[in-house]
Order: sequence, then structure tokens, then C-alpha cells
Amino acid sequence: MRALITKEIQGFLGSLIGHLVIVVFLLLTGLFLWVFPGNILDTGYAELGPLFQVAPWVFLFLVPAVTMRSFSEERRTGTIELLLTKPITDLRLVLGKYLAAVVLVLLALLPTAVYWYSIGSLAVPDWNIDQGSILGSYIGLFFLASTFAAMGIFASALTESQIVAFLIAALLCFILYLGFDLAADFSSIGALEGPVKNLGIQQHYASMSRGVIDLRDVLYFLGVDAIFILATRTVVQSRTW
Repeated sequence: MRALITKEIQGFLGSLIGHLVIVVFLLLTGLFLWVFPGNILDTGYAELGPLFQVAPWVFLFLVPAVTMRSFSEERRTGTIELLLTKPITDLRLVLGKYLAAVVLVLLALLPTAVYWYSIGSLAVPDWNIDQGSILGSYIGLFFLASTFAAMGIFASALTESQIVAFLIAALLCFILYLGFDLAADFSSIGALEGPVKNLGIQQHYASMSRGVIDLRDVLYFLGVDAIFILATRTVVQSRTW
């Protein structure tokens, strides 16, 4: 499986879209933090809130761009049949592609540590910032991106078209991130508002962003990841039925 992960990462980083995804993520988050109205320099507060507010929306489109070729390209070129004949289980095949996507997302996140260092240096006195909240937000953002990756891998397994896979993944990510919160706002939901919101990602991500790493939030993300990974394995297995 390690060879598969390495192959996926090298294939992505060796393509134009791989570099574009990372550059676009860093460019957009940097603009919101330091350039656009309401940025850190304008407000005078040394905190990374704007990064963690905009990053989920950027990931909502960039993570599907990372995962859209995972299985779609294999199906289009016919190499999926070759992969399925290798001495590797379908689950390990799916996990290999999923973990490669997660590593790529992590590579995009790592350079933002410069933002953390920058606001720590700008604070008066130095490093007078809420470190726990920032760390929790990073952990929450990583879990959110990993869940988007699981949905993206699933969408990629459904079709040979990378564009269709991208659109399906983006829609799934949007529904799970914001859809349940929008549904909970309807007056007909009533007493079910809380449980309905808990089905969506945003509620759990917001909880982690406060610096509170609750086991229930971690289990939620891991559970959603597991559901989509197993669903992807089922789709891959269906080719042999």
C-alpha cells in the first residue's frame, strides 16, 4: 500500500493541477488574512480566525480537485482492471488512494504555519495569542479536509469523468458541511434542530475551533470517513460482480 500512496502523491505533485491546488489554497487564505478588508492588520487582533473561517470553503472545492482523478482516471484508461489484479485487497486499494489525498491536503496546510508564526510575532507582547484555540482549529480543519477527501474518493469511484466526479464531490461536501445547518433553520424542524445540526460537519468543526477536542467530534469525523471509505470499496467491488 505504501507504493500506491507514493505513486499517487508523485502523480499529483508531478501534474500542473497538483501545484495549482496548493498555490490557490495558500493564495486565497493569504489574501483573506492580510489583504482583503477585515484582515488581521485592519482589525488589530492577533488571531487566525479568518483562516479557519475561509479554509473550509476553499477546501470544499480544492479537495474534490485533488481526489477527482483517483479512480476516474483509472477507469477511463482501463488501468483499474490491472490494479484489481494486484495482490492487494479492495479495501487497501481504497485506503491507499484516500491516505494519499489526505497527505496532499496536509502538504497544503503545512505552509500556513508561517501565518501562525507571523501573528505570534506581531502580538503585543510576543505570542500573546490563544494557542489552544489555534491548535484545535488546525486539528478540526485537518479532520474536515480528511472527510472531504473520503467523499471525493467515493465520488471518483462512481464515474469515469473527472469533471462529474468533481461536481458530485463538491455537492456532497457542501451538503454535509452546510446542508444540515440550513435544514435545521426551518421552523418545521422544531425540537430536532440540535440533532439535525449534529449530523453536519460544521457543528463539530466549530466545536474543535474553540480549542476543545471532544472525543464525540473526533468519532464523528472518523465515522463519516469510514462510511465513505466502505462505500467506495463497495463501488470498486461491484466491477467484479
